[in-house]
Amino acid sequence: MRKGAITQDSVLKAIAEYDQLGRTEFLAKYGFGESVSYVLVHEGGWYDSKAIAGVAHQWDHGRALLPEEFSGGKDHAVAWLKKAGFKVKAVQNPDWARDEIILACQLVMANGWKGLDANDPRVVELSNLLQLMPIHSKADRNEKFRNPNGVARKTFDIATRHPDYPGKPTNGGALDVAVLNDFLAKPAEMTEVAQLIRQGITSGDLQSLPSDEDEALDDYSAPEGRLLLRRHLSRERNRSLRKKKIASVLRQGGRLTCEACGFDFEEVYGERGDGYIECHHVVPLHEAGEGRTRLGDLALICANCHRMIHRQAPWPTPSELRALIETRRAGQHRIPVPQQSTSAAGDPANAA
Repeated sequence: MRKGAITQDSVLKAIAEYDQLGRTEFLAKYGFGESVSYVLVHEGGWYDSKAIAGVAHQWDHGRALLPEEFSGGKDHAVAWLKKAGFKVKAVQNPDWARDEIILACQLVMANGWKGLDANDPRVVELSNLLQLMPIHSKADRNEKFRNPNGVARKTFDIATRHPDYPGKPTNGGALDVAVLNDFLAKPAEMTEVAQLIRQGITSGDLQSLPSDEDEALDDYSAPEGRLLLRRHLSRERNRSLRKKKIASVLRQGGRLTCEACGFDFEEVYGERGDGYIECHHVVPLHEAGEGRTRLGDLALICANCHRMIHRQAPWPTPSELRALIETRRAGQHRIPVPQQSTSAAGDPANAA
C-alpha cells in the first residue's frame, strides 16, 4: 500500500461516514484526535483532515491508516487531500516571520516603545500590509490572519519585552526579543530594513518575486528577513549580470576561480566545468538599497562558499570567508588546498 494514494471518491466516502456517525464517534472509531492545524472544507462543512485522509485509505487499499502512520504537517494529509482535489484550511495562523516582526517592531519604536490599540489607524494600515506579504500561503491562513487585533497584540508582545518596561511581559517568542534587540542595537539600519520591506510590498516588487527559491531559503539566515533575502538572491541569479561579470574578469586575463576558496570548476571537471561559477552580491540589500547593481558589487564564488556566506547572519564577505578558510587550513593540514589561479591583479579576490 502506498501512503497518500487516495482518490476523490474514497475521500467522499470517508466524509459521508463522518457525517453519518458524527465527529466524536468517527474520531473514536478510528483512533484519531481533533485536528489542531488544518481542516478539510467540503460543501460548507469542516472535517478533521488527518482522520479523513486516514479513513479514505480503507476504500482504496483495504484498511484505514493509523494516526501514528502520519508524520503530521502539510506534507502528508494536507498534501494528499489537495492532490485529490479538496480544499484544506488552516485552523491556526502561522507564527510571525522575521519580516513581519520587523515591521511591527518599527511601529512600536516609532510609538515610543509602547503598544498600540487595534483601532489605531497605524495598526489597521500594518494589518492590510501584512496580508499582502507573500510569506505565508493562503492555505496556511484563516479568516483572522494578521487582523488588527492580532497586530495590536504583537505590538504589546514587543513593547513589554523592552528592557525599560516595568511590568510583566505578555506572550511572545524568542524572535520578538531578537528583533527588538536588533532595533535597540542598530536602530537606523533596522529602520532602513523596515522601509525597504514596506516599499517593496507597497510597490508590488516583493509580491512578484519568484517563489521557487523557497526551499533553498530554509537553510539561509539574513538580518533583513526572508523577502529581502529572496530579492537579494534574485539579483545574484540575474543571468545578464552574471555574464557581464564573467566577461569582465576574463577580459582582464583572470580565471573563473572562487574568490573565497580558489576552487576552479574547469580545472576539476574539465570541459563540463568550463565557464561555470556562481555570482554573489557582496553588499546586503538593506545596505545597498534599491539602486542599480554594479559589477564591482559582485563576486564570483563556488556553490559551497555561496551557501556558507548566506547560511548565517551576519554574512561574511568573500575576503572574510577566505581568511577563515586559510586560518582553518593553517591549523588543520588535512583540509585540502585547491590550486588557486590568480586573476589579472594577482589575487583571486581582486577578480571582483
